[in-house]
Amino acid sequence: MSMCNLSSSLGSLNSFRLVSFHHSAIPKITKPSLFSLFPKVVSSMSYHKELAAAKKAASLAARLCQAILLFSLSLSLSLSLSLSLCSQAVVSFILQRELPSESFSLVAEEDSGDLRKDGAQETLARITELVNDTLTSDGTCISRVSEEDVLTAIDSGKSEGGSNGQHWVLDPIDGTKGFLRGDQYAIALALLDEGKVVLGVLACPNLPLASIGGQDQHSLHNQVGCLFSAKIGGGTDMQPLDGSSPIKVHVSAIENPEEASLFESFEAAHSKHDLSSSIAKKLGVKAPPVRIDSQAKYGALSRGDGAIYLRFPHKGYREKIWDHAAGCIVVTEAGGEVSDAAGNPLDFSKGRYLDLETGIIVTNKKLMPSLLKAVRECLDEKPSSL
Repeated sequence: MSMCNLSSSLGSLNSFRLVSFHHSAIPKITKPSLFSLFPKVVSSMSYHKELAAAKKAASLAARLCQAILLFSLSLSLSLSLSLSLCSQAVVSFILQRELPSESFSLVAEEDSGDLRKDGAQETLARITELVNDTLTSDGTCISRVSEEDVLTAIDSGKSEGGSNGQHWVLDPIDGTKGFLRGDQYAIALALLDEGKVVLGVLACPNLPLASIGGQDQHSLHNQVGCLFSAKIGGGTDMQPLDGSSPIKVHVSAIENPEEASLFESFEAAHSKHDLSSSIAKKLGVKAPPVRIDSQAKYGALSRGDGAIYLRFPHKGYREKIWDHAAGCIVVTEAGGEVSDAAGNPLDFSKGRYLDLETGIIVTNKKLMPSLLKAVRECLDEKPSSL
């Protein structure tokens, strides 16, 4: 398929169904007032424009991913890296267009270094064309962007984040190995305000609208492509990526661990499967683990597909905030809890990395006490796992 036809393909992509499942932030400046003497109060009515912009940005990036997979468009860089760069540029452009601000700050995974190397000119030109086609595919009039514009947009993700001001947090392609296998991946976008996650969006192009537990056999079972969105105090919504009406979702209400199902990373390199197995055994979980790539696990958990998610990276690995920020609020606003292995909430205010105790555990509020107890007992029995 020629590049000149990609725009129309992007615009009509929803008729297809897939067959398989960084500059420093500038603090916000406001005029002093009496209200500045009191703690900031966040209303559930806040962040409406920001959430709408985030949903648009993540949806368009997901549409781009679907189009490239569908038509197998080749690029000289690795496919996953090229697509991540495209996705990051698209999200950056949309956020800055929808929410113009001199203090735009984006904490993201990629930078433009590879595109600035000798021999990358052809790849940069094709990425620029892909970005232009994607930006115009939603029918919004926008002037075409240049190659330098694309490089600048990608490098807007170099922010260090932190506890002051607002910072967008993006993983442009979360779960690249899942993406390359045709399995689960996600575009994960969140907003930090004064170090707190206040909204999050997960676009999951390959996640079925029906439960991945396979118990729901109605018409949704054959449809894939989910968009999860949440803002603080507003609950969690799920809708098809085609823009159909959203529905509210909630985590599982299971209280008995024996009835719970457990999610973990697909790749053993990303989490200690043996430790998760020991914890599940101590809890009495009977079902085998469901292994899924990316933050699609958070989305599936938020709608009750499973009841527990365990992540225990290998020694020396540092968790990045873009791997959890969006998923965290999607689950918590659906009634779940997310903590480290010691029961501490995740702290996204320290920069690009999470400083946490051993691992990450996710479940509903009823199961969390017994899960924390099992985790601690297993870690005490296996000190080498720390």
